[in-house]
Amino acid sequence: MRWTKRLAPMCLCASVTMAPFAAHAATEDDPWEGFNRAVFTFNDTLDTYALKPIAQGYQFITPQFLQDGIHNMYRNIGDVRNLANDILQGKPHAAGVDTSRVLMNTIFGIGGFFDVGTKMGLQRNEEDFGQTLGRWGVPSGPYLVLPLLGPSTVRDTAGIYPDSFTKPYRYLNDVPARNMALGMDVIDARASLLSAEKLITGDKYVFIRNAYLQNREFKIKDGEIEDDF
Repeated sequence: MRWTKRLAPMCLCASVTMAPFAAHAATEDDPWEGFNRAVFTFNDTLDTYALKPIAQGYQFITPQFLQDGIHNMYRNIGDVRNLANDILQGKPHAAGVDTSRVLMNTIFGIGGFFDVGTKMGLQRNEEDFGQTLGRWGVPSGPYLVLPLLGPSTVRDTAGIYPDSFTKPYRYLNDVPARNMALGMDVIDARASLLSAEKLITGDKYVFIRNAYLQNREFKIKDGEIEDDF
């Protein structure tokens, strides 16, 4: 479930960085709320009874250093997506940083198991094609909750397929190996967010929707959020 990867930054955005705005997310951004809530309930139920218990079991039996290494490896894979979108957005400095991160972590970090780049001061950028479309002036469109994939917008949904070309899974011909890699990616992401759930307050659907929309706006504008109050 891709939504699990977004939960931590979304919660942090809503509870700390943008707390004054958390209750202000406009309902006009969510004209399909009835449909979205139904899909959200489906996703949340599946997570509660399947994904979350698996993630808790993984966290319980896996040593912390191994969890960290696996998490770093998947982040290293994600840096390729970041790099591609740095280039598409015309950000040469960010592209240089992410290129260096991929090279350093892959070569000296043993395939990304160790995050050498961050220790060298190369801070990771978070970019995807949905953000690229936003930087190009494409409007976000209505908020949309996708089955299994979670919170999105019409614009961000359009960015999912292009981003898939930056991931190695689609190039793996061994189906069992591909499924195992994908499954481990999801479990790792979910396990890393178990503690972040404590930040959610009130109506869970509204909290995640508001946090998601604010976080996306924050990322697209590179942190330059206008204060309308």
